[in-house]
Amino acid sequence: MTKYKKGKIIRGTVTGIESYGVFVSCDEYYSGLIHISEISHGFVKNVADYVNIGDVINVEILDVDESLGQLKLSIKNIDYKKHKATRRRKIVETSLGFSTLAYHLPIWVEEGVKKIKNPANTIDK
Repeated sequence: MTKYKKGKIIRGTVTGIESYGVFVSCDEYYSGLIHISEISHGFVKNVADYVNIGDVINVEILDVDESLGQLKLSIKNIDYKKHKATRRRKIVETSLGFSTLAYHLPIWVEEGVKKIKNPANTIDK
């Protein structure tokens, strides 16, 4: 039994854009196509005006093909770009700051120079 059912709204990642529609990856087993006719109620001149590759969007499932792992999808009746607000954590600066890097940088530079001057000790010969 699949977790994908007709009428369910899921999140997917846009993986391809063609003149006839949008390819969406839903998980490692299922992918889908939003046909150009399922993008908007109005005329769609350019599919790329609605989504970009890499966008994470909401999609509505129109049909599921279990044997092929493919979904027919739509975005024309839903708010496909609405995302949950993510809470960002405040970055807390430590008392050490960059002093640890400042301390180690001369040591790392010296080690790098030694490797360059003495290539016999490297793995690549």
